[in-house]
Amino acid sequence: MNAPIRRLSTLVAVLFATLLFAVTWIQFVSARAINDLPGNTRSLLASYNRERGSILVAGEAIARSTPAKDELKWNRVYPMPTRYAHVTGYYSFVYGPGGGVEGAENSLLSGTSDTLFYRRVSDLLTGHDPVGASLELTINPAAQAAADKALGNQRGAVVALDPSTGAILAMVSHPSYDPSELSAHSSSAVEKAWTRLLRDDGDPLINRAIAGDLYPPGSTFKLITAAAALESGKYTQDSVLPGPAALKLPGVTTPLPNHDGQPCGPNDKTTMLHALVISCNTAFADLGMTLGPETLRDQAAKFGFGQPLKVPMSVTPSVVPAGMNEPNTAQAAIGQFSVRATPLQMAMVAAAIGNDGVVMTPYLVRRVLTSSLKTIDETSPQTLSEAISTATARQLTTMMKAVVAEGTGRPAQIAGVEVAGKTGTAEHAPGAAPHAWFTAFAPADKPKVAVAVVVEDGGTMGSEAAGGLVAGPIAKAVIEAVLGS
Repeated sequence: MNAPIRRLSTLVAVLFATLLFAVTWIQFVSARAINDLPGNTRSLLASYNRERGSILVAGEAIARSTPAKDELKWNRVYPMPTRYAHVTGYYSFVYGPGGGVEGAENSLLSGTSDTLFYRRVSDLLTGHDPVGASLELTINPAAQAAADKALGNQRGAVVALDPSTGAILAMVSHPSYDPSELSAHSSSAVEKAWTRLLRDDGDPLINRAIAGDLYPPGSTFKLITAAAALESGKYTQDSVLPGPAALKLPGVTTPLPNHDGQPCGPNDKTTMLHALVISCNTAFADLGMTLGPETLRDQAAKFGFGQPLKVPMSVTPSVVPAGMNEPNTAQAAIGQFSVRATPLQMAMVAAAIGNDGVVMTPYLVRRVLTSSLKTIDETSPQTLSEAISTATARQLTTMMKAVVAEGTGRPAQIAGVEVAGKTGTAEHAPGAAPHAWFTAFAPADKPKVAVAVVVEDGGTMGSEAAGGLVAGPIAKAVIEAVLGS
């Protein structure tokens, strides 16, 4: 064989080997990833050949499949669409599963999860039609309904947790949407609905409870600043702090003021307890500078800031920025500057305080079930971290009870129930009305629920808004629903 033919033979062999490798890689190594691509309509079409599992709340389906009379064979139905939209998400032939549990647990609901392998084999051997697993959620239907109704047509979000387990009892984000529009079998109708939702300036597809641009937490962050001070061992709730009407910041011309322009106590002094009760900006700003930026960051991290979570939907990590100078730290200590948090995160802060300082990992799926509702898997509560000592948690509880009993949190008072809470009014853009916050837990001595509420741009009160007035009654409604259920 002469040299040119030998070189050509070698080239052809290399090309065949490359082709064989590529085919093997695509068919075996990458097959699962390719099948799972949202745009893979062939895979989606195949998934419509089997009944998709239901999503259940207190035994009632909030997403289920019903027989269809077209090639897709199954319709996806959402009986209470807007109330649970950000919990269920959508299941679309055009855009795939997404937006909530539908996307995060698609492999279980569709029946393709490795967890269901032996059940698929059993179905094959017995001749049963394959069915996806059903998911029982932790949502309390009364709390979900109360949160949805109380938030109303205001933009914002509500999250409620069981402090002792981390179970999510309510998750509401407004504006909402109807996932049924995205699950229709008409491609043109689905595409039209999708385009309309994307163009909506309210961003209804965003779950504000766990994602999006996040919010400055405002004065609710003072709980973390107070926790850091108490944990240092240098402060108690009775420690005296400076509380002038306005605090001069190093290198800054404009001082940091209190919301009412008044000092927080006689001779510009106040206790930490009283400072939290009236939400004194200058006291906590000064305290933050004294503690230092890394102390604040470390304490926030113990509550969960910066940690990626899945509930099972991915949660955008809350943030306390690094590299802060003294004026930055003063602002951060009162939940401003570049501090950003999800409502879920602030509910976790309140829940940890009510749970003797222990942060539980939040979760939304209680059990994985067969089509006959037999348990395949069940979530066990997991500790995420120990944010503060029991002694610190009890001091903070005392302070938060005073906030509701005699301070800015009065609108959240419930007859016969001690509520521990903290208000927040967060500036976020020049000329814009502030966001209204409230976070709380109850009953204060043995909490069954912790809640966080944010209402964007002051809600219906606009620039006249305050956290207690706007967000407090929403939190109260959710707490009452949980305690009454």
